[in-house]
Amino acid sequence: MADIILKNATVITMNHRREIIQDGAVVVEGNKIVEVEKTKKVKTLHRADVEIDCSGKLVLPGLIDCHVHLAQALIRGCADDLALIPWLRERVLPLQGAYTPKEGELSAKLCCLEMIKSGTTTFVESLLHWRYGFNEIAKTVEKIGIRAVLSKSLMNISGYADQKDAIPSGMIEDGETTIRQTIEMIRRWHGKANNRIHVWFGARTPGACTVDFYREISEKARKYKTGITIHLGEVKRDIEYLRREFGMTPMEFMQHCGIVGPNVIYAHGVWIPPDDFKILQKTGSTVCHCPASNLKLASGFAPIPEMLNSGINVALGCDGGPSNNCYDMIREMKLAALIHKARLLDPEVLPAETVLEMATLNGAKATLWRNKIGSIERGKVADLIVVDLRKPHLVPVRNPVSNLVYAANGSDVDTAIIDGKIVMENRSVMGLDEEEVIQKAMDAGLAVDKRLGLNVRSRWPLK
Repeated sequence: MADIILKNATVITMNHRREIIQDGAVVVEGNKIVEVEKTKKVKTLHRADVEIDCSGKLVLPGLIDCHVHLAQALIRGCADDLALIPWLRERVLPLQGAYTPKEGELSAKLCCLEMIKSGTTTFVESLLHWRYGFNEIAKTVEKIGIRAVLSKSLMNISGYADQKDAIPSGMIEDGETTIRQTIEMIRRWHGKANNRIHVWFGARTPGACTVDFYREISEKARKYKTGITIHLGEVKRDIEYLRREFGMTPMEFMQHCGIVGPNVIYAHGVWIPPDDFKILQKTGSTVCHCPASNLKLASGFAPIPEMLNSGINVALGCDGGPSNNCYDMIREMKLAALIHKARLLDPEVLPAETVLEMATLNGAKATLWRNKIGSIERGKVADLIVVDLRKPHLVPVRNPVSNLVYAANGSDVDTAIIDGKIVMENRSVMGLDEEEVIQKAMDAGLAVDKRLGLNVRSRWPLK
């Protein structure tokens, strides 16, 4: 007896041949996939305690969001239509700097709820400040059942690029304290929840860390065999600062600091120049493309097709509540597929299949779960989602990958299985009281605004 069988589905396997199985079935025992075949064949070999009829539905690997800010779900819409520096200094960082641990935990619950309901089964949190309550957030992740990289924020100066004292007092942390806290969390949480939780080093951007501090982070990541994530080249000002202060390109500077390798994810990479592509490719480092955030903040267009053509691993990320306003990877895939066609005046760049690879296989490689997740194959961990195609906006189905990337929304996901366990069925998430989280988030978000004397309202009159 197996534990779960998903049957009568169109299965997008993402295996090495990129096979799509019509009328296919996936068999799960424990937390592993043990069979991927035609439903007719599976019926003769397997029975299960739970059999889910997926007629008219897609089954595919869970989506992997490689750049997330859990704490920003609670401040969604707080800083719309602002440039990055005032966006950070006047709204986002002050609001986050006013959080209590309970609000940090609530924001994480809200974010995880949204991610699961839109098909994300694995995410990389990039900058968890200690004030948010790291332990409680890790417990939340453990209980909900999602797979996560939780990166503790690290800094030892309070700037952003050439902006001195850009980080408000509520967000300033002591360098050696952040190192010690990260190591403590690695010892407590790394590999826990049946290896669903990993702890990484979340280095702040150049201007908030000295070269020696970056080198210490790199050394500690090697020692504890874990990863590093950092925002890099998000806006033009970043590379101008590195050129002026150090005479280096972004990747030359990262190499100088030791922040390179298969265990490193650079978020955004908008202004990484072509001269840096060789370093990225040679070191096996990952760039996480965040198209919605880059568009909304007018950061620019990351050279993603060019990076992929250079053999660089490029994953996909939603970023945060104020810069994207949602954590929906299916929406993010569509944006990634569209914007580079217009930028390069070439409708053939970044086809739907390539973007789905970015959201699955490339994300698995970036998160160091390459041999565990990202495809539906025997022996892989069962991180799966089911997308209902029986919707007016999703028929007819000629190419299921195209329908997923260009026509679907996160709300079309009806089932999610993570580590072999059903965490959402019929759009009901098992590990959370959705109505309670939503109500508390509505109240808490406004309470944080009030604490800072911030009044964010529509530009149009409210009666």
